[in-house]
Amino acid sequence: MVGNTFQVAIVGLGGMGNWHRELIADVENMEICGSFDIKEERQQFAREHGITPYNSFEEVLQDEKVDIVLCATPNDAHKDIVIRALKAGKHAICEKPATMYSKDFEKMMAVAKECGKLLVVHQNRRWDEDFRTAKKIYDENMLGSMFRIESRVHGSRGIPGDWRQEPEHGGGMLLDWGVHILDQALQMIPYKVSKVYSSFTHVTNELVDDGFTCELTFDNGLIYMLEVGTSNFINLPRWYLLGQNGTAVIEDWDLSGKITRITDWSKNDAVPIRTAAGLTKTMAPRTEETIHTDPLPIVRADVHDYYRNVMDAISGKAEIIVKNDEVLRVLRLMEAIKKSAEDHIVVDFEA
Repeated sequence: MVGNTFQVAIVGLGGMGNWHRELIADVENMEICGSFDIKEERQQFAREHGITPYNSFEEVLQDEKVDIVLCATPNDAHKDIVIRALKAGKHAICEKPATMYSKDFEKMMAVAKECGKLLVVHQNRRWDEDFRTAKKIYDENMLGSMFRIESRVHGSRGIPGDWRQEPEHGGGMLLDWGVHILDQALQMIPYKVSKVYSSFTHVTNELVDDGFTCELTFDNGLIYMLEVGTSNFINLPRWYLLGQNGTAVIEDWDLSGKITRITDWSKNDAVPIRTAAGLTKTMAPRTEETIHTDPLPIVRADVHDYYRNVMDAISGKAEIIVKNDEVLRVLRLMEAIKKSAEDHIVVDFEA
């Protein structure tokens, strides 16, 4: 440390490494002391932004002032970089997914324990306000007993044109975005996942999945559907939550949406609606006097709290928020999803 300020060295100054650089600039008592990237243009980028680049990863490890190594490389390099950092006496922040395989993360956890250093994974989507809002609806039982949650992330530009298209580097949308929305699911629902069923899409890429759909069955009977797509030119809602007494929709990340709840179940008469081929009363909308619509209970968040929590955990002032056993559970769940999709089967997970 320099005074009271934690010194962070970024390894991998690409898109996510630069994202960390920008955020850490606004965090008190934490600063970037240097970076290393195997690409010379990213080394030059560091210089242009006032960061002194190290000439090698070995230089990072040998620098005694470095408190935290932040690993933001392609997924396949995480394990080696983090383990070497821990063994060099550094704490480690690792980009998600921590590893491509759960057994590798178990090894990383063991080394962290052995070395007495903090290893924490960057599961930053826990601070997304759409997730926080959906979780509040669930936690406070605003819809009554919930029986289905749908969580979707849709894009229309395919997989980014970099290592995320390559299986050897841990490409594909399950590892890229699935790791986020699965982490959110397990944070929201305090029950075991009993069954997993999933399918992959390969619209733009045959080597890795460019999208997936997954259905989790929790022990309490709740069905949680997750979907990531990169060839969606009309997006479905980010969140759709259904309970016995109401429905909530969160359209997108700007938190547009609403909650509609029943006021009187017994008054269920309706005027039939006409389709081109007949009548239906079953699917006719309820009358206005039997339902009530409210705005979403928006929950705000500050993603900088992730870094503040890391510092507090290192200093012994707080428990780490993103716990490694939670990360390991997500990695194992992704392996079950992959098995389900590849073998076209329902997988028993924590039954």
